[in-house]
This record gives sequence, C-alpha cells and structure tokens, in this order.
Amino acid sequence: MSDAQHTAAPGDPEPQEIRFFGTSWVDHDGGYALRRAGVAVGSLVLAAAGALVLRFAFQGLEIAAAGSFVNVLVVAGFAVCSALAFRRTWDGFVRRPGPAADSGAERSMQSLMLIGFIGTLLAYFCRSLAEAPGEKLRRAEYAAARERHARRRETRAGNPAARKPKPKGTGKKRR
Repeated sequence: MSDAQHTAAPGDPEPQEIRFFGTSWVDHDGGYALRRAGVAVGSLVLAAAGALVLRFAFQGLEIAAAGSFVNVLVVAGFAVCSALAFRRTWDGFVRRPGPAADSGAERSMQSLMLIGFIGTLLAYFCRSLAEAPGEKLRRAEYAAARERHARRRETRAGNPAARKPKPKGTGKKRR
C-alpha cells in the first residue's frame, strides 16, 4: 500500500487510491488532514492563477478591439464551460460514470473540461473542505467489497483439503 499500512489478510479487498491521498483516506492517517488542506489551498491558488491568465487573455481581446460581441461570447463561453466542468467533476466524486462514458461523448467533453479548468479546480476546492475528493464514493465501494468478501468467506464450507477423510464402512452399502 502506498501511504497507510493496513493489516489486511491475504485475499481481502484492497482500498483504491485517491489522487494526492493514496490510501490514507481509509483511516485518516498518514498526513490526511494536511493533504486535504494542501489540496484545498492548491486548487484555490491554481484557480486564481487561471483566472489571472484568462484576465490577461481578455485584455488582449480588448487591445485588439475585437468588439463587445466577441468579448461577451468569450466570457460566456468560459463561464458555461467552467460550470459544466464543475458539475461533471462534482458528479465524478459522487458516482461512477455510466457505460455511456466509454463512448465518444466522453472524448467530446474533454475540450469543454479543458476550457472550464477553473470549474474543475473549484470543485476540488469545495469537495476538499469536507473530505478527500472522491472519498465518499471510494469508501462506499470499499465497504461493499469488504461485505461481499465476508459473505463469501462465511458461506464457504471450509478448505476441502483440510477435511478429515470419512471412515470407511460408515456409509450405506450399495447392492
């Protein structure tokens, strides 16, 4: 395991790692609180830096005298893409994408997510205030996997190789 040393028996389900957190989210150890604060501050600083870069780009449009219509389109485009990126990122923290995500629809959304990078960064910031981004989803999946594993182990009849052979002559004889 990357960050936390878990005492799991061989064959037990392993928790999935979360970006920036590894498996420290399971027991909230290994600097979990510090990592959460780092993700929150880092994503907010990056979002502010991205907004500053976009401001410089917008000033370039003003210097070029592209017109107010183009300026409104650019601002509206970035606002819409940021809102879509925020929502898509937030939904990714709560549930796994469906089977339609494997299609071309996911590839077509990549450009919107790239343009709306500020929305993605703000989603990371907001989510890291409460938990590691994606922790709730991973915790539910991990708990379900552990429950399935425990149920499978309980219903087993045991190791067939470790069973003692039945004494001969105790069963019914065939005629």
